[in-house]
Amino acid sequence: MALTRRQKEVLDFIWRFVEEHGYSPSYEEIAQGLRLASLATVHKHISALDAKGYLRRAYNQSRSLEVSPEYVAEARRQKAAVRYEVPLAGRIAAGAPVEAYPGTETLNFADFVGSRDTFALEVRGDSMIEDHILDGDYVLVERTSEVNDGDVVVALVDGAETTLKRYFREPGGMVRLQPANPSMSPILLSADRVSIQGRLLAVLRKYR
Repeated sequence: MALTRRQKEVLDFIWRFVEEHGYSPSYEEIAQGLRLASLATVHKHISALDAKGYLRRAYNQSRSLEVSPEYVAEARRQKAAVRYEVPLAGRIAAGAPVEAYPGTETLNFADFVGSRDTFALEVRGDSMIEDHILDGDYVLVERTSEVNDGDVVVALVDGAETTLKRYFREPGGMVRLQPANPSMSPILLSADRVSIQGRLLAVLRKYR
């Protein structure tokens, strides 16, 4: 069944949110993200999408929205069709100067973003500044729950808040989320309170 423009916006917002965060948005986050006037408006669109088969929801459960696999597959196919190459014009010295030369190679960002298991997050805060991850940067993250000690990870704490930190296992079933900022203390939690959403792949920074 056909979607209205607003229904498609709601559906796209939900699947992009799930792609980025690993869990579905709340109705409040949908309303805020799309600047909808009220939660009743969100309920109306969700009910319509459910009735049309584009969305499934579990009643009386939060964050239970699930976009249909067919819609997700098509959205990912369209996303993957975007060209992710830029010319690699050569190499530049950050120390002693080196000879400049014209290059014919390309740098293919599909190595980072061509996988369905890659998502991006915008960094807020300065807890990772000594790892050269600054407020306003974008991080590319590989979706995985299997990480090693010392990896920079996206950790979901108590099912509610996400944070970017270095991950360390500690004795007694504990986990340490270590900031890269000497003015901040590590976060020590029991392992069952921490869910790993992904591992850092790359950092992107815009200067303009």
